[in-house]
Amino acid sequence: MADRGTLSGLTEQEAKEFHSIFVTSFIMFTVVAVIAHFLVWSWRPWLQ
Repeated sequence: MADRGTLSGLTEQEAKEFHSIFVTSFIMFTVVAVIAHFLVWSWRPWLQ
């Protein structure tokens, strides 16, 4: 019987590599968003 692999078609190693890149990118995006929000808040607060 043929090896079916996973639903995504990735091997376990490829899936782990993709996951680490995804998590790193998400954290970097979140940090940039938090910094941007802080800078905009400092410039012009949106809550009184």
